[in-house]
Amino acid sequence: MAATGSEKQGGDGVKSFYVSTPIYYVNDAPHLGHAYTTVAGDVLSRWHRQRGEKVWYLTGTDEHGQKIMRTAEANDVTPQAWCDKLVEEAWKPLWEHLNIANDDFIRTTEKRHTDRVQEFVQDLYDKGEIYKGGYEGPYCVGCEEYKLPGDLVEDEDGVKLCPIHKKPVEILKEENYFFKLSEYGPKLLEFYAANPGFVQPESARNEIVNFVKQGLQDLSISRSTFDWGVPVPWDDKHVIYVWVDALLNYATAVGYGANQEKFDGTFPANVHLIGKDILRFHSVIWPAMLMAQGLPLPGKVVANGWLMVGGEKMSKSNLTGIKPQDLTSHFGVDAYRWYFLRAIAYGSDGSFSWEDFTARYTSELANDYGNLASRLAAMVGKYYGGKLPEAAASGEPEQAVRDGLAKAVTTADRKIGEELDFQGGILAVFDFVKQVNGYITEQEPWKVAKDESPEGKARLATILYTAAEALRGVAVLLNSVMPDTSQKLWESLGAEESLGALSDQRVQDASTWGQLPAGATVTKGAVLFPRLEEKPA
Repeated sequence: MAATGSEKQGGDGVKSFYVSTPIYYVNDAPHLGHAYTTVAGDVLSRWHRQRGEKVWYLTGTDEHGQKIMRTAEANDVTPQAWCDKLVEEAWKPLWEHLNIANDDFIRTTEKRHTDRVQEFVQDLYDKGEIYKGGYEGPYCVGCEEYKLPGDLVEDEDGVKLCPIHKKPVEILKEENYFFKLSEYGPKLLEFYAANPGFVQPESARNEIVNFVKQGLQDLSISRSTFDWGVPVPWDDKHVIYVWVDALLNYATAVGYGANQEKFDGTFPANVHLIGKDILRFHSVIWPAMLMAQGLPLPGKVVANGWLMVGGEKMSKSNLTGIKPQDLTSHFGVDAYRWYFLRAIAYGSDGSFSWEDFTARYTSELANDYGNLASRLAAMVGKYYGGKLPEAAASGEPEQAVRDGLAKAVTTADRKIGEELDFQGGILAVFDFVKQVNGYITEQEPWKVAKDESPEGKARLATILYTAAEALRGVAVLLNSVMPDTSQKLWESLGAEESLGALSDQRVQDASTWGQLPAGATVTKGAVLFPRLEEKPA
């Protein structure tokens, strides 16, 4: 049985927690759908870093294939020039703008990739896993995939369309090289049975199992009708099929064939994050290729749903692509990172609307979270000159807050770190924020402050210290989701000076009570979530 993502280790005995996004086609600038997956990967990898683990987060661009070639020709430039322009002017700047902390950015036109792709395919050819043949069938250039007749839909005129791109397929006939994918059906089914969590969510797993049970066809792994791709090493009249080329980025980026120590310490991925439209490539073709080469298989392939606008999948081809900057300029980058993971259950389709974003921003970020931080800082400033007071003996209300933080830590760590239920993890933290707001409302520190007795002073100190400690925990728990806001809160609480860098705080230790020292300087900085201006026209 093939090994999975958590079993191999590097030279130091510890394997990196390896997260990948798909590598994205550079036929156009990125939209919300691309950013959705990339932010999810960033939150997941940051979360595991906050646990103190070694992490490797990979993203990049897919730059070969007929679609890229045609796009470049339409813009009267070479394919390489087109790719260079899009990557440097659109893709990399967006990930920087969204505060994506990727460890590597792989481009499939890089020599470190193309050389290793040729070696991988040559090895399969030498092993007898690849043979020459011919094929004729419907092909979607947008998907870069031959379609099965049963996959197609018809328009009102009876024209066969790709179900994803809603565009007519082309009937292609050419001489190709084929990978013996059909021989791996039983092995894949055995692997799925032994690793029921390999494909997620459950609906995606069921789809893949049923697909493989119907029988697999051998896979065309070369194209001979165009030349924008990695040449087949033993036959330069062919280029390697773009999906074989693309899938291998997960191996070439971490040292396959070039840096064995890095490869052993990183590969395979613990989690491949993908869109559900590329599920078969990642959960059927990719593991079969690895089996053929005797390499370990990934830990999980997790398919997110589609972002919908007006009932249509968000894409440039459907004219529903929205630039992330259209939203970050209004709501801010941290709120953007938070919204999609909070509003949509990962793995399900979800609809975006400006109105929903605005309502959630105002209610949860500005009113619940931002206002809590602002009130706490203002009261510590007013009653204690900005120095955090020392808590006196606490009672049941304070114990309830401590228990609430412990529950939030346990729940969020399980849901985000293990289950990839980003929505559930974020909601656990915000349920705790609501609990702390309720605690402040019930304890009425502004009234307690009027009691000048020793008991009154002790009670006020306890209330404000409890709220500050609760917010310390919240800053740690939300650091992966909203790093800039969390850093501002961390500094506002005086935690940077007293406890050190926020990135050094461990998620699993966030509920340990009493970490903020009495006397820490609490400052009221800029509002974490400013009031929104009118929606731009």
